[in-house]
Amino acid sequence: MPTLPDFRLETYFSRWEFTARHHLTASDVQTMTVAELLALADDDGRERWETLALGYTETYGLPALREEIAATYTDVGPEHVLCFAGAEEGLYLAMRTLLEPGDHTVVITPNYQAAETIPLSIGEVSGVALRPEDGWALDVDEIERQLRPATRLVSVNFPNNPTGAVPDVETWTRLVRLCEERGVLLFSDEVYRGLELDPSATLPQAADLSASALSLNVMSKAYGLPGLRVGWIACRDPEILRRLERAKHYTSICNSAPSEVLALIGLRARDAILARNRAVIAENVPKFDAFFENYQDLFDWAPPQGGCVCFPRYLGADGVEAMCTELVEQRGVLLLPASIYRSDLTTTPGDRFRVGVGRRGPDEGLAAWAEFLEERR
Repeated sequence: MPTLPDFRLETYFSRWEFTARHHLTASDVQTMTVAELLALADDDGRERWETLALGYTETYGLPALREEIAATYTDVGPEHVLCFAGAEEGLYLAMRTLLEPGDHTVVITPNYQAAETIPLSIGEVSGVALRPEDGWALDVDEIERQLRPATRLVSVNFPNNPTGAVPDVETWTRLVRLCEERGVLLFSDEVYRGLELDPSATLPQAADLSASALSLNVMSKAYGLPGLRVGWIACRDPEILRRLERAKHYTSICNSAPSEVLALIGLRARDAILARNRAVIAENVPKFDAFFENYQDLFDWAPPQGGCVCFPRYLGADGVEAMCTELVEQRGVLLLPASIYRSDLTTTPGDRFRVGVGRRGPDEGLAAWAEFLEERR
């Protein structure tokens, strides 16, 4: 296997994520304590937790957990779900298992780096850029133009990280049908689904729309429970799941038993948890609106259409890389500059930075950022 490049986001976070005073670029929503989560447990969930034996678990995942995951879909059953240690394991194994040398992949940009670099380590990859001039619109026509006889997979992520973009249902359905008609697998990263403030923007899940599509999800982002490290892939093709299960034998083998029970409790309380998390975003967005309103000469801002991250533009003469570096070094305010999201596949904007609006209490971080900007005027 070729050596993968440094994961730019994780390398940057290893330096700053737990040392910066103000984390204004978090990709997850406000988490909760174990006690808070257990307070939401039903009788069965609490008994499972209190009597839990710390042995190995099933490779596919706890049956009750898979049933609860399937309940978040319309056409997916428990037999169509395979659990993983977070979303990254699922993404990695899907690309390593389903792609072979000689296969061609189409990936949207900007993206979560692994969605691009893992396929590039296997075969040829083409990029299709979301259009910033059109609200980060998805260009299905361009995806269709990029398809080849050797195209095996199209990889997308909506709500998108880092842009917060969500295509309309018509565009989304057209992409799903295109992949089906061409015999191409659609790999759909849906980890932010459920955080749309406008319910009409919530897309149907790919695995519900197509029997060959793969839907990736996780407890980390929309549910705000990244410490559980529980993710899953839903796919109605049993042969695909079988191949992924065999691949998992070489990585995590099975999930953490305590994490699976806590994930089960969280999913059973999903309506309350997702409502809580949307409320945090709804409370925060006006605060960011007000901040950027005061600096219209420096920023071009729009809140996320879905999820809890977005990708504003920096207009300052010093450039976004300098602004982000000096801001975290001098004021302890962490943002992710455009270089984290550069792509080998397409041109990506060099004047953007990622902001997260899902954590409670951004006020002090915004105040420190404002002081930084005022000192530079």
